[in-house]
This record gives sequence, C-alpha cells and structure tokens, in this order.
Amino acid sequence: MDRVPRSPAPGTVAARLFGAVLAIAAWTAQAQSADAGRPRAREAGIAIGVHRTGALNAITDVAGVRVGHATLAEGDRLHTGVTAILPHGGNVFADRVPAAIVVGNGFGKLIGASQVEELGELETPVLLTGTLGVWKAADALAAWMLERPGMEDVRSINPVVGETNDGFLNDIRQRALQPGHVRHALETAAAGPVAEGAVGAGAGTVAFGWKGGIGTSSRIVAAAGGDHTVGVLVQSNYGGRLAIAGVPVWTSLPEPSGLAAPNTGDGSIMIVVATDAPLDARQLRRLATRALAGLARTGSSMSHGSGDYVVAFSASERMRRRQDRPPRESAALPDDALTPLFEGVAEATEEAIVNSLFRAETVRGHRGAVPALPLQPVLDALRDAGVLRGAD
Repeated sequence: MDRVPRSPAPGTVAARLFGAVLAIAAWTAQAQSADAGRPRAREAGIAIGVHRTGALNAITDVAGVRVGHATLAEGDRLHTGVTAILPHGGNVFADRVPAAIVVGNGFGKLIGASQVEELGELETPVLLTGTLGVWKAADALAAWMLERPGMEDVRSINPVVGETNDGFLNDIRQRALQPGHVRHALETAAAGPVAEGAVGAGAGTVAFGWKGGIGTSSRIVAAAGGDHTVGVLVQSNYGGRLAIAGVPVWTSLPEPSGLAAPNTGDGSIMIVVATDAPLDARQLRRLATRALAGLARTGSSMSHGSGDYVVAFSASERMRRRQDRPPRESAALPDDALTPLFEGVAEATEEAIVNSLFRAETVRGHRGAVPALPLQPVLDALRDAGVLRGAD
C-alpha cells in the first residue's frame, strides 16, 4: 500500500526529508501490491458479464489515464487517504476533457460538481478522500494546479473532489490529510496496474459490513465500427445485501465478527468512469447513469444515508477543448452506438466493486475492527450456482 506519513511543518528539516519518504513509500506500495495474497475476482474464477476486459482490467486501460494513492495508516487511530485520477498526462486545465456527473443519492459532498454540470468538462484531476478531508484536498489540488507551468495568469480553478465517510476505522475529526499527501498521489500517479483494497481513499472504508476500499475494472466493447475501452474505479463504502454475478452471496455469509461496523445499508460510493470513446458531456451523462446499474447489481438500494456519485469523462484526444486552439467540430459517436458502452460500464462497475472487497484485508481502527470479506463461502456459493469459472 502507498502509506504516507503526515507531512511536517514547512521549512523544517523533516519537511525537506518528506519528499524522500514519499519516494520510498511509492516503491514499497509496488512491492506490497505484488505480494498481496487476496485475489481479484477474475483470479478467483469470477467473470462478470459478457464483454472482455482490457489488459490490466483497470481504469488505466483507457489510454492516458493515471491513478495515484497516498495512504495514511497509523496504528488503530488513522486509516484514511487520497486517490487521484488523472484523465491524461498533460495539464487538464489547458487541455480539458468532456465530463458529466450523475447523482444516485445525494447524501454526500462532491466539490466542483456544479461547474462540471454547467460546462460539461473537467479542468483538474479527480480526487477521492474521506468526508472531512474534501476541503483540504480541494485546496491542495487547486494549489498544485496553479503551480503548473503556463498557469501564471489563471484566476479561477474548479477542483473536483468526492468522498465517502471513513469515520468508523479512522479518527475522522483529526482531519489528518495534508497537502503533501495530495501532492504525492498526484505526482506518483501512473498508467500501470492500480493498487486496490485498503489503499488511498479506500483505507478506512466499509462495504456490506466488510472491509471495502478501492477497486477497478475495464471492458472493451465494439461500437461504431471500432473497439472502445471503458474503465471504472470505485471507492466502496456502502451497504445492502451483497450479490455477485447475480448470486445472493449474502445468504451464505456469517455476520461480520468482533467489533465490525454494522451493515445498515447506509454509506456511500464514488464511481469514476473513463472511456476512450469520443463522447460529449450529454452522452457521458447517459454513460454515468448506467454505472448505477452495476452498483444495483451488487445489492445496493442507494439508501437514505448513502451518497452515490458517478463522475464520467472521455479521454479521447479529439474531444478535448484546448485553450490555445479554436474549437473543433464535434466528433462524438452517434447515440445509436452507445448501447455496448452502457453494457460495459455496468459490468465494469460491478466487477470493480467486487475487486474492492476481494482485495481488502482486515483492518482494526478507531472504533473497532472490520474483517475482510471471507472468500471461501462466497466462492462456494458461486460454484453451487454454476457461475464460477476456471481461475485466470
């Protein structure tokens, strides 16, 4: 995991060493991810849907998309962090991507939503974090963006930051997230495999009474005479009655043991959708809505106390709005080509959620322990239902 200590006061010797600590943490994250013992869903023989996955089965299968994490884990007290999703490797403010936001249930915080709704574009990366960290994360993201080359005359910035509440495992009132953590997630964001489970913004989350976290998946679909990729990353922190591949596996599971957080059905989820398909903001809203179909398949009813948000963007170069060039005539796919993308985003959302549960390990935190989802009864139930395939 990309575990990062709290950043020290500026100007101190400790502050000068902070960058070196972050670099070591990034290397450690890669090693820990490679050695983790809990499989992803496909590695365990669970193949959700009919469309094939990308090479990484991750949001980073969409060309140009990068993901970075910073994880705070200090004993039983702090379990929180931040996850950054970058639409491409350039300056997003100068090279904006079409985007849309869909709200399934609005009991949550999503900074920057109104401007995305109004203009239909992203001008910053997307950050995910814990509930009481959103404002600090947004401030740090704005500062980081304003420091980019070519931003000297910029007088307005619209950071997009979403959250779920990690207050059971994390001493949330400490508001431990610091600008250095946000910078670390942004500056170490990479286009390769994505760490999942109790990492980054998923460090302190709980799903269905079990340890939730970060999960990702992708699909490649044929549309308008070509192949297009849709990728999903989730921060799972919600409840309900867990179903996988149409099987109500909750009936085969014990009650979470010990001091685990209760599964009330409340909680939240952030879903980030990326695609290389050339879609405009209106079409991305339609795509984002179908991600909620994947959420529902896992057993969520989007309860009263749940914040269920989808941020969707197109990374297609031909759809970007560049500040230094005149606008181009729209090159979006025709609407009647979207159905395979709708199918793909629902499948990828469901699998990303399952991956977030499969990859997460037991965490003991501020108010108690949250056990990892027990995999054997889940796999037994899926095998009995005839949906378990040979492991990848």
